[in-house]
Amino acid sequence: MSKFDNSKIMPRYSVIAIIMSIIAVAVIGKTIYTMTAGRAYWLEVAASQKKDSVTVKPTRGNILSCNGQLMASSLPEFKVYMDFNALKEAGNDTAFIDSINYISKGLNNIFPEKSAAYFKQHLMEGYHKGSKHWAIWNDRIDYNTFKEIQSLPIFHLSKYKSGFHWDEFNARRRPFGSLAQRTIGDMFGAKDTARCGLELSYDSILRGTNGIIHRRKVRNKFLDITDTPPIDGADIVTTIDVSMQDLAERALLDELKDPNVNGNVGVAIVMEVATGDVKAIVNLDKCSDGEYREVKNHAVSDLLEPGSVFKTASIMTALDDGVVDTMYTVQTSSGVWNMYGRDMKDHNWTRGGYGTLTLPWTLKYSSNIGVSRIIDIHYHNNPEKFVQGIYDLGLAADLRIPIVGYSPAKIRMPRKNSRGQYVNWSATALPWMSIGYETQIPPISTLAFYNAIANGGKMMRPRFVKQIIKNGKVIYNNPPQVIKERIAKESTIKEITRILTEVVSEGLGKKAGSDKFLVAGKTGTAQMSKGALGYKSGGTNYLLSFAGFFPADKPRYSCIVCIQKTGLPASGGGMSGVVFHHIAEGIMAQSLKLNVTDARDSSSNTIPSAKTGNLLATDYVLNALGFNITNGWNGAYPFGNPVWGRTLEKGKSITFQKEQVPKANIVPDVHGMGARDAVYLMEKHGIKVILIGRGRVIQQSVAPGEKIKKGMKCELRFG
Repeated sequence: MSKFDNSKIMPRYSVIAIIMSIIAVAVIGKTIYTMTAGRAYWLEVAASQKKDSVTVKPTRGNILSCNGQLMASSLPEFKVYMDFNALKEAGNDTAFIDSINYISKGLNNIFPEKSAAYFKQHLMEGYHKGSKHWAIWNDRIDYNTFKEIQSLPIFHLSKYKSGFHWDEFNARRRPFGSLAQRTIGDMFGAKDTARCGLELSYDSILRGTNGIIHRRKVRNKFLDITDTPPIDGADIVTTIDVSMQDLAERALLDELKDPNVNGNVGVAIVMEVATGDVKAIVNLDKCSDGEYREVKNHAVSDLLEPGSVFKTASIMTALDDGVVDTMYTVQTSSGVWNMYGRDMKDHNWTRGGYGTLTLPWTLKYSSNIGVSRIIDIHYHNNPEKFVQGIYDLGLAADLRIPIVGYSPAKIRMPRKNSRGQYVNWSATALPWMSIGYETQIPPISTLAFYNAIANGGKMMRPRFVKQIIKNGKVIYNNPPQVIKERIAKESTIKEITRILTEVVSEGLGKKAGSDKFLVAGKTGTAQMSKGALGYKSGGTNYLLSFAGFFPADKPRYSCIVCIQKTGLPASGGGMSGVVFHHIAEGIMAQSLKLNVTDARDSSSNTIPSAKTGNLLATDYVLNALGFNITNGWNGAYPFGNPVWGRTLEKGKSITFQKEQVPKANIVPDVHGMGARDAVYLMEKHGIKVILIGRGRVIQQSVAPGEKIKKGMKCELRFG
């Protein structure tokens, strides 16, 4: 017989099976409901519990000067918010209400432009709305301000307890303000994207690589789990020298603001001759409020007719081709010469012109007629040869400047049709091209040409970035690059250097020169075309230039200064040349190093002179300086009772001559003493002293040897 009573057990199993079936049906029904009708709700819940593929921005790399000074750096900025729902869930809403006056007063201290009452009303508005992302302050704030806000009541708690949270941004800051602003570059602040300059050109290197994280909510807290870590951007080391940049900017700004100049645009570039490193680059525009700011990088983007600074290239082409030499003479008449139906004029045509000039003097006087006639005489029937000579000098070379907006020079090459007729050329094109018209050359290209002359004929590519650094290690070196090993014959380079030096010492470029070192260069004063309106529509605009290098005998730096202005007076040498002068002298003064031996000559005395007075103190000082006294004490008794006397110099030796101090009732002789010893000795004898001047005693109002009277005063005059 079975131990189990089926009549009792089976009903129980049946009940259990029915219950389990009902539960299974309920689970399946709930699953179907969740997947259909409740799908939207649960997706929203899931989204609040986790976030996938959240982008993490890296730290942008720094831009450094040539000696490692920060010129652009990323600093954190914040926007701060309140989540009042989190505040209430944490049970701190009562504490918030109790502290609202303290919080409002604290925010008023941090942001005084808004009152405490405003902050109280603003925060309470967000509180009553139950906002999860209520902006405490609408603008971005720096790190220090952020920490001040975070230290306020309630806000100092964790964001899960206080609801205080923030968004962090990488803000770009330039420690030197607007210095080289258009070259270093700008950022679109709201988008954190590069706008111009090196910031834009090297954006991919500076920006780094974004990272990816996902967030999961565990016990009411978000945990960040890194999938791909962000890679911070690398630093770039520029060639800019901050001190030279500041010097060039101040020199140019002072000239632009001069009432006689009142410039519209100013450009100054300083380049290191041997390397092509751009040490300073200034671009200043006159804005509507009358102030000068960096708005556009004119130095690399302005395609303008260069004017007379181009004449150097014209004369070099003729010299290099051997069609002329430095003894060649040209007739300029009375300062007006008809060139194929069009009058060419020299700047002094109203004063009778220059007459006959030798080739060097055509540059020294910047004679339009002289230069254009030399070129026209020898190249009129073959203008292609002249333009090819200009190309060979490197003026039309694409310098590949790493700044967005750079435009290479445009120099027209003559072309003929199938019938041998020029299709883009006229009889007057060559004469006017030779003096700087009919071409479009940015200042950086003109400077690269003059830098090549200074560099013995070797043309260097202007360099803006030297290195790329990551975590203190150099990951890329950008060495100096040679564009052309030689732009002209060695003899041509030497001849043109001598002529350019004489332009400054004897010609129109005197104001660019210095009495401390040789300067070589060329002035330029050109009328600026107004496009279809020509040159003479309305007020005449001028481009005033000076390009050159220094010291001319051992060139270290080249420089170009360009000023655009409206109306007269207008003088490349007298205006741009002045700026060049200040830049050159400032740079040379910064690098000046003197050796003490340079200050010695045959008449110099290297033994220090000592004042009459306490010989013990004198002995101590002279011994400390390394001088031995034949009858001294080797500096052993600086604080003993005074021994009075004077020093005697015999050749290279020093001896002491002791003197007796007069009796207590006799006025002492303090001539030659310093103030300390003279006052001590006089007051020891009971005489009150009045001091006038500084140095040694040269006069005492009471004669030495007189008897001392009660209350006697003595006036000591020093010199």
